[in-house]
Amino acid sequence: MPSFTEPKLISGNANLPLAQSIARRMSLYRGVDQGLVNARVERFNDGEIFVEVFENVRGEDMFIIQPTSNPANDNLMELLIIADALRRSSAARITAVIPYFGYARQDRRTKARTPISAKLVANMLTGAGIERILTMDLHAAQIQGFFDIPVDNLYASPVFALDVRTNFKDRMADLMVVSPDVGGVARARELAKRINAPLSIVDKRREKPGEVAEMTVIGDVTDKICLIVDDICDTAGTLCKAAQVLLDNGAKEVHSYISHGVMSGPAVDRVTNSVMKSLVITDTIQPTPEILKAPNIRVVPTAPIFTQAILNIWNGTSVSSLFEDKTLRPIYESLYHMD
Repeated sequence: MPSFTEPKLISGNANLPLAQSIARRMSLYRGVDQGLVNARVERFNDGEIFVEVFENVRGEDMFIIQPTSNPANDNLMELLIIADALRRSSAARITAVIPYFGYARQDRRTKARTPISAKLVANMLTGAGIERILTMDLHAAQIQGFFDIPVDNLYASPVFALDVRTNFKDRMADLMVVSPDVGGVARARELAKRINAPLSIVDKRREKPGEVAEMTVIGDVTDKICLIVDDICDTAGTLCKAAQVLLDNGAKEVHSYISHGVMSGPAVDRVTNSVMKSLVITDTIQPTPEILKAPNIRVVPTAPIFTQAILNIWNGTSVSSLFEDKTLRPIYESLYHMD
């Protein structure tokens, strides 16, 4: 354990409740008061962002907790400016903890004269002095290769597996994991392996971008409790339609496990009025009051896994150990009581 540095947490405005929860857990794990570094992140009248750090951070191991969720541009600029303030204050190392990595859906050129925005964001982050990235469920795993610095990509599937085994413990034999598209098969397969369930796919055909013309279920879902697994739920249109298609093909119930609840526009209303029994999301993006009030939406905390990952990075120990059930279960023991 490095004796000359202390782990210090600082947060922007994107998801302050998550940052505060991580700080509380670090205080519990380390046995010392681990509050967020006292700073202000404010706006000038014209919208420019101003950051001032009120504590000495010279020689410290700094962790900036800031998802780049909506408003993505503001939150990204907050992250960059905080990093610049810390670098100019002689922090020993700056790690960006980005629970939700925005612009990740623009990871390749799908047609002529389009950007690869994920690569641009990677360049901006490293240019600001960030030396390590900690994130969860990147939309595309190859984004790790856009960085020339270490990237630790945590997965929500081990946490979801704990949730499934707790909430469906008497019905595990009836479960079927479903990928909502061919591109998400690897993610769905990962959860299916962890809960020892079969895998199905909803294949969708698009007439034009943003509009699904037809959906076909690959696999027999008759009398199955289907668990749709995906990384992002944006407007929830495709998700709700997939749930209906599964029921039309004989499924008994449909539930969804989504890593990042973007939940734009009519998403909450769509999910509330859909045939889905439940939608489980994480708090990588701060849930809105509408999400918290929705009767069939449930939020799983990510503070336990992020806290342990931060401590492992600081200690110089394995982050990938958190992918193992025997390592993850103890830090989620207060939430999931299992035999």
